[in-house]
Amino acid sequence: MSQRRVILADSDAAARNAIKALVKRLDYLVVGEAAEGVTAIKLIRTRQPDLILIEAQLSGMDGWEVSEIAWEDKLAPVILLSNNVNQGVIENARSVRGAALLQKPVNEASLLPAMELAISNFEELIKLDDKVKELKETLEKRKVVEKAKGILMDTLGFTEAEAFKKIQKQSMNKRVSIRAVADAIIMTQNLK
Repeated sequence: MSQRRVILADSDAAARNAIKALVKRLDYLVVGEAAEGVTAIKLIRTRQPDLILIEAQLSGMDGWEVSEIAWEDKLAPVILLSNNVNQGVIENARSVRGAALLQKPVNEASLLPAMELAISNFEELIKLDDKVKELKETLEKRKVVEKAKGILMDTLGFTEAEAFKKIQKQSMNKRVSIRAVADAIIMTQNLK
């Protein structure tokens, strides 16, 4: 298995170097470093890491904003690092999807499980998100086909089975999807 790729963003160069050394000891590869959020986003988009370790309180664009972008664009899981973990920081961490939170200074005992779980959970969230999209598309297709069948039943007096067979046959004859045939039927009806 190849090494997991990490982007590291921390405003404190000494802390960044310490975390980088720790990440390397854990057999991960740091493929980019940043001292502020905008640079971090650029690195994340160009280097496509498996994981992002980012200080929550970065200047410019903070770690929370970077984390939101990383989730929305499905770029990589994020572990936010914070000097102070108080109720406000915890609430922010809860609102950021696909993120974990560690208090600085980090150590091997806390970092390794957080990294492994963040990657695993992110992969699972992506799979679930894809499944939800697939189910929504299937439902939308069924709604369109049902509407098209209804139109054929009303205008041509077909039974439900006959209407579906007609749509299915047109799909095969024209070599287009059933959804495309159903959309065409609906569009034709709307033009009348």
